[in-house]
Parts: sequence; C-alpha cells; structure tokens
Amino acid sequence: MDSQSKHTISSRLQAVKQKSGKSYNQIAEETGLTNVYVAQLLKRQAQLKTETAPKLRAALPELPEELLHEMMKPPLRSYDPNLIQEPTVYRLNEAVMHFGESIKEIINEEFGDGIMSAIDFYCSVDKVKGVDGKDRVVVTFDGKYLPYSEQKSEHMVSRLRLQ
Repeated sequence: MDSQSKHTISSRLQAVKQKSGKSYNQIAEETGLTNVYVAQLLKRQAQLKTETAPKLRAALPELPEELLHEMMKPPLRSYDPNLIQEPTVYRLNEAVMHFGESIKEIINEEFGDGIMSAIDFYCSVDKVKGVDGKDRVVVTFDGKYLPYSEQKSEHMVSRLRLQ
C-alpha cells in the first residue's frame, strides 16, 4: 500500500465514523479497545484483528466489507513529516522532549537499563477536571518494559551457525 491509497482509505474510514455520529470513546467502549487504538485503526496505523472485526462492524454498521478487510491487512505505519507543524502534535513532541530525559532516568531507576516498548503498548486520552475545575488532558502511555541485553558472542545465532 502506498501513502496515497492509505490516505484515501483513511479518508473513507473517517467518513464512516463521522456518519455514525460516534466519538472515538464511544467506539472504544463498544469494541473494548482504547480510544487511541480506534483512531489508529481508522487512520490505518494499526491492524484490525479478526476477533475484533465483528465488534467494530457492530459499532460502525455502515463500514463497508471491503474497508473492513483492508483494515485487517498489515498497515503502512508512517506519518507525514509535516504533521509536527500541527499544534497538538508539536506540543506532544515538545512535552516528550522536555520531560523525556527525566522519564528515562525514572525508568532506569525503577526497572534498570532498558526502554518502554512502543509495540507492546497501550495509549489512551482522557478528559478530567483539574483542581481548579478546568478541563485537563491526560495522555497515558502504557508500554512493556524491555531490558537491554548484554551482547555475549556465545548467544549470537550467526556465531552458532558458523561453528
């Protein structure tokens, strides 16, 4: 799939969502997915799993069979480099860059030398009231911890094959 066909499919999926009148949160509730994952599916940034397809079909009855099948193919996980210019995306990037070093330090302190997976990963966006009564955005990143491996030559598959 090229980026043009991805854009076309994504536009069609967004039109189905818009026609349904449902929010990402409503679709998430009906499918058992996170709201961000629903958005990822409709942007063709995630693959719809076979067992979830009937739930999505029930949540979006206007979803054509051909689009449902397209969503079940591995997606082209990419983004437009100009997306960083969108203010919300820019601020998210800025927040991660600003707090990233401290977050890394805490991950290392709590878990050891490793990283948070972005594959075995859940993300959601929630709206809450702050102590001042104003609306606040809560973005949750829930990723599996992956420790770095000590690279011992005896564990290398290629070395085992060469012997």
